[in-house]
Amino acid sequence: MKAVLTMWKNTRMIILVSVCAAIYGAALIAFKTAIPLIPGITEVRVANIFPMVFGLLFGPAGAWGSAIGNLIGDTFGGTLGPGSIAGFVGNFLLSYLPYTMWMTFVPFAEKSREWNSASWRCWVNYILISFISSASCAVVISIFVDALGIVPYTILTKLITLNNTFASWIGVILLISVFGVTKHQLGLFWVDVMDESDIGPPMAGTIGAWVVTVGSVVGFLGGSITGLPTTTVGWICACAIIIGSLLL
Repeated sequence: MKAVLTMWKNTRMIILVSVCAAIYGAALIAFKTAIPLIPGITEVRVANIFPMVFGLLFGPAGAWGSAIGNLIGDTFGGTLGPGSIAGFVGNFLLSYLPYTMWMTFVPFAEKSREWNSASWRCWVNYILISFISSASCAVVISIFVDALGIVPYTILTKLITLNNTFASWIGVILLISVFGVTKHQLGLFWVDVMDESDIGPPMAGTIGAWVVTVGSVVGFLGGSITGLPTTTVGWICACAIIIGSLLL
């Protein structure tokens, strides 16, 4: 979590935020009305191949870039509203959780922050974290939108989770294609850009990763496994996801 704040004193990281926000925002605007799922709320988000890749490549810059890019997409795509606040937080998590959970999601965690196509653990880690980050994004957005009386939590959670998960899985092709260039030729892999002292260790990484995981899975399934009202489950899980994220 420390890097989320300290990155703002690093000029190259700030530039990466701008680049990520511009790419993500432009892609969202381009496909905003292509295949709407719930008009004015969500659509088939082709652009969501980017957030997880941005997070793994650019760390906190990718997280801020995805959050700001989503706000840009809402603003110029005609869907700006109260739900955009939750969208900002949700899309931040969509990029934040991949890079913070990459080395803390025990027993699947990698020992290195780098992508390695030859490692089966990398692939398992990617697939699982794709779903967890997507579900976390969905829970946070859906419970807020439900509270506004716009779309029921149960419906929106499933749509956003599946939409984001499949897009993130496709995004691995992009990650494989650009990781080597980003790290070795451009020197923009976030760990190389930031000082280790500015990154800092997580407060309680493994605990945080599993709190987020439980919150996202239970939130995705809703009241079907708890017997509690769905919205109650949603609020509890959203709080758990935020708390777990702070521990990462």
